[in-house]
Amino acid sequence: MATRIKKSYRFAMRSAGLISMVLSALLGLLFYLQDYIDWFIWIVFALFSFLISLLIIQKRVERFIYKRIERIYNDVSLLQSSPIAERTITTDMRTLTNEIEKFAKDKKIEVDTLKIREEYRKDFLGNVSHELKTPLFTVQGYILTLLDGAMEDKNIRKKYLQRANKGVERLIYIVKDLDLITKLEVGDLHLELQNFDIIELIQSVFDLLEMKAAKKDISLSFDMDYEMPIMVRGDKDKIQQVVTNLLVNSIKYGHKNGTTEVGVENLIKNKVIVRVTDNGEGISKGNLARIFERFYRVDKSGSRTEGGSGLGLSIVKHIIEGHGEKIYVESVEGIGSEFSFTLERVPDNKS
Repeated sequence: MATRIKKSYRFAMRSAGLISMVLSALLGLLFYLQDYIDWFIWIVFALFSFLISLLIIQKRVERFIYKRIERIYNDVSLLQSSPIAERTITTDMRTLTNEIEKFAKDKKIEVDTLKIREEYRKDFLGNVSHELKTPLFTVQGYILTLLDGAMEDKNIRKKYLQRANKGVERLIYIVKDLDLITKLEVGDLHLELQNFDIIELIQSVFDLLEMKAAKKDISLSFDMDYEMPIMVRGDKDKIQQVVTNLLVNSIKYGHKNGTTEVGVENLIKNKVIVRVTDNGEGISKGNLARIFERFYRVDKSGSRTEGGSGLGLSIVKHIIEGHGEKIYVESVEGIGSEFSFTLERVPDNKS
């Protein structure tokens, strides 16, 4: 094994010094008892005993390290990306101890990280399986019913095909969101930055979701009259997706005859903050920390009846962070929620 050695003589020199001092003291005592002293012999003896002790101790220390400590390196190197042959083994016990402790600490962090990732992977696979299973079984059920003879009835055939088509559309919706979130998480977010009026964009989303909100008698409105445009810089299509996802979520968890208000405020350093506030169900403190996770749902049962992929808030977070901005959430269970995010404001002379 081609192991590089970083030699240290500190331990050996100290030990050899102590040994030579003891032996020299004994020789001096012997001279004293014989009432005779030869300084030349005494100094030579002290130097000779120091050198011999240094040589023996250093060799023994190195042998001990290579025969004993190297076993530890070999064991822990199983967790290393680089083999032991590429490492430097030191003969300094203090340095060696520090290295081993640091190595063990780093490996513990790595093991803990791997455990967290494994749990995350299991949760993710379980969530994907659950999300895809429901529409797949729905589509399969309608098709099997038609094949069993229901297709002979024209009305049933049309109704079941329409329902099967809705299931396929939900599958496509989930797969598209999965593809998008995968690209976002690997950093494959291509932003087409431009200046646009955020007030106009929000109003267009209001118009798109008007019918969806009307089904639950939820009003979509601004918190005040915005007579002048507020120009911001960002990817217009992706910011529209952010606003849409937040409003859809607000409608989904809103109370009947509820309200959802959107406000835009100027901040310092050429920033604006967009706030989406509702008086819906709200979110408990225990769920707040996890709402931006993929497939995480506050209401495990009711939310699925409303549809959606369970990826909306995760996509929102990645898009906003991809712009170098921040997203915030405040909520009180039973009272309502407020999601807000920042954007770069375009100065008036550049709008």
